[in-house]
Amino acid sequence: MLARRGRGDYTYTMNRITIVGAGRVGESTAAILAREELCREIVLLDINEGVPQGVALDIQQSGALLRFDTRVSGDTDAAAMEGSELVIITAGLPRKPGMSRSDVLDANLVIIDGIVDDVLRHAPDAMLMMVTNPVDVLTWYAWRKTGWPRQRVFGQSGALDTARMTSFISMETGYSVKDISALVLGGHGDAMVPLPRFTDIAGINIEHFLDGETIGRIAERTRQGGGEILALKKHSSAYDSPAAAIASMVDAIGHNRRRIQPCVAVLDGEYDQRGLAMGVPAVLDENGLVEIVELKLNAVEEADFRRSAELVRSDIGRLPS
Repeated sequence: MLARRGRGDYTYTMNRITIVGAGRVGESTAAILAREELCREIVLLDINEGVPQGVALDIQQSGALLRFDTRVSGDTDAAAMEGSELVIITAGLPRKPGMSRSDVLDANLVIIDGIVDDVLRHAPDAMLMMVTNPVDVLTWYAWRKTGWPRQRVFGQSGALDTARMTSFISMETGYSVKDISALVLGGHGDAMVPLPRFTDIAGINIEHFLDGETIGRIAERTRQGGGEILALKKHSSAYDSPAAAIASMVDAIGHNRRRIQPCVAVLDGEYDQRGLAMGVPAVLDENGLVEIVELKLNAVEEADFRRSAELVRSDIGRLPS
C-alpha cells in the first residue's frame, strides 16, 4: 500500500507488522521500524501486562520529534496480530555469559511453540521471521509446524553476523564501513563460516589490505561477536545491532527490493543440505525469501559449512518429532 512519510513523499510499505517480545531486541526493532516508516502500524506483543503498552507509548511519543507517522501499539492478547503481513519473533530467554545459543533451546522451544500456534490462529497469511535463539533450529521448527512454503518462514542471523564482520574490518583498516561488503554463512553460532574470499573493500578483496593472520583474527572475532558483547555487558546481550539487521530485512521485503542478504533459510538440497535451516545468501522481496543463492565454495569453505550444518542438525535432533 502507499504510505506517506514525514518528508511529504510516498513509498510502498507494509500495513501491519507484529513483533512478539517487547524486550530489548523487540523494543529496539520497533523503534527503528517506526522511525524508518517501514510499515503503517506496529503491534508489540508480550506476556507481561503493561510492558508492551509502555514500550509502544514511549516509541509513539518520539514520533513528534523524529517526524514519523507509524502507529505503535502494545498488547498481551495474541489476537492483536490479526492482519499482519509479517510477524517477527524476538521473545525468549536470552543466554547468559558462558552459555551457547544451543543452551537455551529447550526453554525457548516451549515459548516458540505457543507463539507459532498464535500466528497460525490469528495471522495465517503472514510471513514469519525468527530471531529467537537458537535461530537456525527454531526457524526450521517453525517452518515444520506451520507447514507453510519455505519462502514465508525465515530467520535473521546472517545479516547480523555479516554486519559484525564488516564492522571489524572497518575498525581494523580505518576504511569506511560503507565501502565494505562481507559475507558470513552457516549456523548462527561458534561454527559460523565467515568468507574472506567473498569479502571486499570497494570491490577489492580484503587480502589486498590485510594479511592472513589478521583476517583469521577478524573471522574468529566475528564468530564470537555476540558473546563478546554479552561478556562486556554481563546482564544483557546485543540488541541494537540485531534490531538494525532485522530492519534491513524488513526494508528489503517491504519495498520489494530483491536484495541479496544472508538469512536463515530452510534448505532443500542447496549446498547439499536438507532437513535443516541455516544461513545462506538469499533474495528478499515482497513475497519473502524467494531464492537461495548457491556459491561455489572451495574445499576448506565447504568443509566448514558442513561442520556448521552438522551442529545445527544435532540440535534439530533434540526436537520432538
